[in-house]
Amino acid sequence: MLEPKMLDDLARKLADSIPTGVRELQQDLEKNLHATLQSAFGKLDLVTREEFEVQSTLLARTRAKLDALEAQIAALEQSQQD
Repeated sequence: MLEPKMLDDLARKLADSIPTGVRELQQDLEKNLHATLQSAFGKLDLVTREEFEVQSTLLARTRAKLDALEAQIAALEQSQQD
């Protein structure tokens, strides 16, 4: 999920692009845009940068363990052939 501050900033930028005569409605528009954006991004099943980094680290560790196990198997197979 995206950070609320990021959604607020995006909603504010969209609301700021509205012509000056309509700015009286800016707060309501900003709230509505925020809710719409939050709903749209929620449907995209996005993850935070922190969650992504945690999973990347976990994947790297798992990959290192797999490489070590593959090397052990190769060494065992080689010793059985000798």
